Amino acid sequence: MGSLPSPHFLIFPFMSQGHTIPILYLARLLHRRSAAVTIFTTSGNSPPIRSCLQDIDVSVIELPFPQKIEGIPPGVENTNKLPSMACFLPFVQSTKLMQESFEQALESLTPPVSCIISDGFLGWTLKSAKKFDVPRFVFFGMGNFSFTMYQILVTERPHAGTNSLDEPFSMPDFPGLKLTRNDFDPPYNDIEPSGPYVEFMAEQMAAAAMSQGIIVNSFYELEQCYADYWNKKIGPKALCVGPLCMEGAAPSQALEKPSYTQFLDGKLAEGEPVLYVAFGTQAEVSAEQLQEIELLREQSQVSFLWTLKPKGLEFLQKFEERVKSRGIVVKDWVDQQQILRHEVVKGFLSHCGWNSVMESICAGVPILALPFMGDQHLNARFVAEEACVGLRIMPRSGSVRGFVAAEEVERKVRELMMGVEKGAEVRKKVEEYRDAACDAVKEGGSSTRTLDMLIEVARKRQTFSSGGSAACCPDGQRFDSDHKRQQAQFQNRNS
Repeated sequence: MGSLPSPHFLIFPFMSQGHTIPILYLARLLHRRSAAVTIFTTSGNSPPIRSCLQDIDVSVIELPFPQKIEGIPPGVENTNKLPSMACFLPFVQSTKLMQESFEQALESLTPPVSCIISDGFLGWTLKSAKKFDVPRFVFFGMGNFSFTMYQILVTERPHAGTNSLDEPFSMPDFPGLKLTRNDFDPPYNDIEPSGPYVEFMAEQMAAAAMSQGIIVNSFYELEQCYADYWNKKIGPKALCVGPLCMEGAAPSQALEKPSYTQFLDGKLAEGEPVLYVAFGTQAEVSAEQLQEIELLREQSQVSFLWTLKPKGLEFLQKFEERVKSRGIVVKDWVDQQQILRHEVVKGFLSHCGWNSVMESICAGVPILALPFMGDQHLNARFVAEEACVGLRIMPRSGSVRGFVAAEEVERKVRELMMGVEKGAEVRKKVEEYRDAACDAVKEGGSSTRTLDMLIEVARKRQTFSSGGSAACCPDGQRFDSDHKRQQAQFQNRNS
């Protein structure tokens, strides 16, 4: 018998920068290991995807994005261009209308698809995977810790007896871990969360429970106990194949260094460490909060590079003039990985989106956690209390949510950048995890072994009916072939 052909992966990212970028790194990894890869997207999202993959032979197929959807402005095909996150639900629900064109394109692919990897928000692709009898894996873009905590909250309801959003409660099977309802984003901080978004997420989690596995942008050594817990008690198997940012994007074709790199080079020549400040593309930060951080930057003697969305930042014009010798504000796209890996950058004031957490750890740069939405509050908990690779900036109210005063930010900035109190400790810890991340993605490392196992599952076209019993996770846990049992458990817990 001849050897099995190389597998053909179909990757379908959700139309959002934070979801798309890491899954494109995964596409590059699969291609580097001799797998064929086809990316599905829309015409509006295609240019940056093609740019990221321009140096490798990966196919990109464009599907029409649904038109005339109530609540979505015409021409918007990415969450980054939504007027507010209030438009998110109609946007993500509208993707279900793409199923017919998705399946038509899927049917015409040559060679036939061996495996579908779709974003967790595109749960409807499960029906297509079943129809074409190929395994489906899910990518949510969250870490094991946050994903596990949300699942425990929904299924075990440990917060049911609390009387306030800030009352601590213990998480089942993790008695030393105290969380509050405010660590979870609305509506999940309610005792009985309900509404359209909860219903939508229940659909996506049910689809995930019936899929072959969950692709996690993390490495086993960073979140070992949470990956083990998920694999033993929840499922389907979590496959840690990251940090995906270690793969990187296409080489830059820029003829000269951008102004912010020139600024960093200048500070390096001066021997002046720089704090990088960025809050992602989706977080809606109030003007009052930004002005408070602005006040800190003006009073502080720490040099900084601050990236901000240009919308509504008129108040920063005079500020930029006053601090131009110590810092710059960049309103355009930046290469965040390049910034974090610059020798002069010694701290990252971050919203704690999971991509940013991974990139900071891989660069060995400690984090100042200032979360705003989504899984960011749990990521901040993980950064400061579990992995101990950063410090948490706390609101003046004593809650994990609320207005953060400039004095608190300044105190934590000094602690981190000057290495006082816990500053030196977290810097040492993040460097240890940086080294562990590098080991994980080397040949024979935990993430590389898991990726090879995923490729082998696809090569053998192990489907929903045949299961994945031949493949092993790094900790020796075997793929669970009984997906019907997992589905029943999930449905029973949520009935």
